[in-house]
Amino acid sequence: MENIIVVKSKAFAIRIVKLSKFLNDSKKEFILSKQIMRSGTSIGANIKEAVRGQSKADFYAKMNIALKEASETEYWLEILNETDYIDNNLFESLHFDCQELIKILMSITKTQKCDS
Repeated sequence: MENIIVVKSKAFAIRIVKLSKFLNDSKKEFILSKQIMRSGTSIGANIKEAVRGQSKADFYAKMNIALKEASETEYWLEILNETDYIDNNLFESLHFDCQELIKILMSITKTQKCDS
């Protein structure tokens, strides 16, 4: 059975890599591109680590880091949109996916926190 947060975070990371490539190639924007690439791909990496965590505490810590990275990614998306590096359609699509990850991660971290 597939883990939905693992699947969704990987799909989001792939979209972020393509966004970063677009920003580099088409917009010649390298600083913001690097920032969103780091945070946007880190979400899934931390989730993947959490799934293989050594303890409940390790799982919670990694999921919490993933949540923080998702929040940071949301910030970079807003900056890219408000500075016209990405259009509203692209922003809305990526922002929706990012918000979905944030909601799932908030639910997971809340549940884990209660169990700790």
